[in-house]
Amino acid sequence: MISKRIEQTMRIGVDLGGTKLEAVALDDSGAELAKQRVATPRGDYEGTLDAIAELVSELEQQTGQSGTVGVGMPGSFSTVTGLIRNANSTWLIGKPFDRDLQARMGREVRFANDANCLAVSEAVDGAGAGATVVFAIILGTGVGGGVALHGKVHNGHNAIGGEWGHNPLGWMAPEEYPGPECYCGKHGCIETFVSGTGFEQDFLRITGERVRGPEIVARAESGDSVAEATLQRYESRLARSLATLANVLDPDVFVLGGGMSNLPRLYESLPRLLPQWTLGREFTTPIRPAQHGDSSGVRGAAWLW
Repeated sequence: MISKRIEQTMRIGVDLGGTKLEAVALDDSGAELAKQRVATPRGDYEGTLDAIAELVSELEQQTGQSGTVGVGMPGSFSTVTGLIRNANSTWLIGKPFDRDLQARMGREVRFANDANCLAVSEAVDGAGAGATVVFAIILGTGVGGGVALHGKVHNGHNAIGGEWGHNPLGWMAPEEYPGPECYCGKHGCIETFVSGTGFEQDFLRITGERVRGPEIVARAESGDSVAEATLQRYESRLARSLATLANVLDPDVFVLGGGMSNLPRLYESLPRLLPQWTLGREFTTPIRPAQHGDSSGVRGAAWLW
């Protein structure tokens, strides 16, 4: 039987990434008490369950306290089957991950998509602190989106709230249509254009040269016109993508995380570009980098309690 622990002041968050498992223990004020990180047992479902349970146990031993546990993960639970779907950590797909982990640990555990954890983290005590509606975006190898309302996860009726990256790129130019094929089976998804992978693929299509994102940025900064044009296309596509969100949800703040969010120029170019695409041609919403950086997701998992 799973026993629910109550009245605990320590919160433990676990971030289940494709290459690393990270766990953090926070006190009620959000101060970090302890942190552990191990390699993700890729392709090993049972090993993943064991690794999470061991990380939590180590943090509790290290701090001498027990805590609530939240897990940020790729994908989501199907509202029809209760099983994991849409996870790039494919060994989780089709598994009753929540039931298995809770049985392994003998306690209640709360779960959320990793982008939703980013949104919660930044809404509680980060770049969106005090905002009612926070939309957080992961611009990494892929693209993730998450919504926090009043500091809580908004999953939506079908548990796909925030999956903005699998809508089509807005206002496509003829040369952009129909867009690259996405792993979801469709063409022209926002993810295929504004992820770090999409940025690199765009440069490859133009030049025939396979170059990593940081090198493309460095070339642009050194005056390379092709690299600069690639960056400007990226900025235009990201601006159009954010405009679709502004026109539907109109959040109080956009928070950007992931590797591409580390480009300082985005925070100058996006506010300038977005009014071209928003209704009324006005846009004053703050666009901010995640205050907690790479640690934001794991902190958000802890704040699920």
